Amino acid sequence: MQRPLAASLLTALALGACSCAGPPPKDTTPPAAPTGLTATSGSATTVHVMWQAAADDRAVTAYQVLQDGRPVKELPGTTLMTDVTGLAPGTRHTFAVIARDAAGNTSPATPAVPATTLRATAEDREPPTAPRTLRATPDGTDAAVLTWAPSRDDTRVTAYDVHQAGVRIHTAPGTATTARVTGLRPGTAYSFTLRARDAAENSSPDSPPADLTTAPAPGAPANTSPRALAATSARGEITLTWTPPETGSPVTHHELHIDGRFATTVVWGTAPPPGRAAYTFPAQAAPGTTLTLTLRARLPDGTWGDFSAPRTVVVR
Repeated sequence: MQRPLAASLLTALALGACSCAGPPPKDTTPPAAPTGLTATSGSATTVHVMWQAAADDRAVTAYQVLQDGRPVKELPGTTLMTDVTGLAPGTRHTFAVIARDAAGNTSPATPAVPATTLRATAEDREPPTAPRTLRATPDGTDAAVLTWAPSRDDTRVTAYDVHQAGVRIHTAPGTATTARVTGLRPGTAYSFTLRARDAAENSSPDSPPADLTTAPAPGAPANTSPRALAATSARGEITLTWTPPETGSPVTHHELHIDGRFATTVVWGTAPPPGRAAYTFPAQAAPGTTLTLTLRARLPDGTWGDFSAPRTVVVR
């Protein structure tokens, strides 16, 4: 005969079966205000606005850009720069930025910074010359300092645009010959190019690339990426040349990635060539297509090393 459970045991079982955890605590903490806000006029109708990421106890999900105190742009939380366009020539505006988290909490607005669009000029179709002697120097584990010789223009250079793997990541005033780029990853290879721009939005050709590898995080192994990667295109083929990393033994395998996706493994069946290595392959893309190429080497322990600084090439 089965005996009934005691009342106290029934209560304990019921309490154990229920889920007593309530809803997660509501997020009521707003982000801090973004820092480092700058506003630079690069033409008669455009102002380039940049800022540094705001801190939050969870995550910033959006930024709101204010022009003269009114919202004009809503951007994802991963975006730290934008162009405000459609402005009148020769007019002064102020700009500020507000951060917002997923719960809708908003930060205080940054202190407003002014910028005056350039005055309209006669039609200008001549671009500036390419910036010269671009150099990149690591500044700790997450930043780089770029320096260059100024470009020439028939009117004047109004801005310099920094590109990394074909994407603009920073804009400096036309009077600048140096810029500090932040938000980089420790122990990572980067390649930067620079374009000059005038008031009519004519852009120069790219400068020759400048490579660097940021300092590794404390305790991280030394950089193991291929160095000085170069890419040329001719007759539907692309030729890569590079210097393999110094690993203490010959590097026989390199892995090629195109536009961030694995493409092929370059293998030497015998001893790899001394010094610079080279590899030619069919472009397999329409002429005029721009490809971004990176390499990494297989290390003596069988693991893959760091990626090289990226190179872009236009298929011929």
